[in-house]
Amino acid sequence: MTDERANEYTGAGEERITEQDVLPTTSDERPQYGVGPFSIREVAIVGVWIVAFIVSFFSVASEQAMAQLLFGGSVWTNGLDWILTIGLPTVAVFLIVLRRFSPDGIRRVGSLGIDQFASVAFSVSAVVWLTLLWRNVAVSIETGVWIYGWVVWVEFFLMLAGVVLTVVAPLLPILGEDFAGRREVPAHRNARPIRPVSARPPRPAAPAASETDTFDTDASPAYADQTAAYSTAAYAAGQSDTMPVARTASGEREAWAPVQTRDTFEPVEAQPEADESAASESSSAVQAFWALVPEDRDVVDERDVPIFRIGPTAWALVLEDRGEVFVVRHEDGRIGYLHDVTGVTRG
Repeated sequence: MTDERANEYTGAGEERITEQDVLPTTSDERPQYGVGPFSIREVAIVGVWIVAFIVSFFSVASEQAMAQLLFGGSVWTNGLDWILTIGLPTVAVFLIVLRRFSPDGIRRVGSLGIDQFASVAFSVSAVVWLTLLWRNVAVSIETGVWIYGWVVWVEFFLMLAGVVLTVVAPLLPILGEDFAGRREVPAHRNARPIRPVSARPPRPAAPAASETDTFDTDASPAYADQTAAYSTAAYAAGQSDTMPVARTASGEREAWAPVQTRDTFEPVEAQPEADESAASESSSAVQAFWALVPEDRDVVDERDVPIFRIGPTAWALVLEDRGEVFVVRHEDGRIGYLHDVTGVTRG
């Protein structure tokens, strides 16, 4: 293995970011400049969060509310208010910073990407601060007392700025450069279109019992006589392996010999046809074959992270066909999953 291959992959199935994973800049795309490893949008988000984090330690109550001993303290001391007001944006900013320093680290929160999670975090926080402002105005109209002070106003506008930097940023001219030219990857399985639901087939009705399946012992005197004869018969000496010997009405034994003995039975061989057919069906489901895709497509791992690509210039080895997903093996031994199986030519 050369030094370039060793630097590209540290082990089987472990991906590292290389120059090939970054799309080259074309003539239509301008290079993106920022502050160190961060883009202008990310620096603005971190700046908004720092100011909001410092302001959150001040008391949210107004001087009138604290004078009347209604309540006081910051959001960190008022129960669980800190979770949605400042805790959720803090986690989002931490993931944004971590993404730059550790590209192989956390890439999703559930089915949401880091930028999507940040949009949700700042939006939820802005709504919570807006609720406090609405309550502040409503109480002031009724009682003339402002229960919340300047902290709520500052935090609301800071979180509103965070919403602009996350939700509206792709539509703005300068901030939108952070989203242009990103490499396309398959969507998370929870974010893909839903599958159609098929109607469950009706359960087959149980077959009704026919008249021939029942046997009336009262209507068969021969059966009753035979049962009584066998129940009162005694076994002959030395004939424990044969049927009991019935007696006649005079008490004499009837001569009786079994039709088959142990030495006259022929061995019966088991028929392996059912087992062979089931084995052939299961083996055909996992039979490997060669496949050729019409365009370059990503093969991902269990976390839906691309590990290599296959294209129309070379055949790919498919280890298993799972319907909507192919299990593909690379020539260097890596195994991944191809989710886009449309237009694939089987070899």
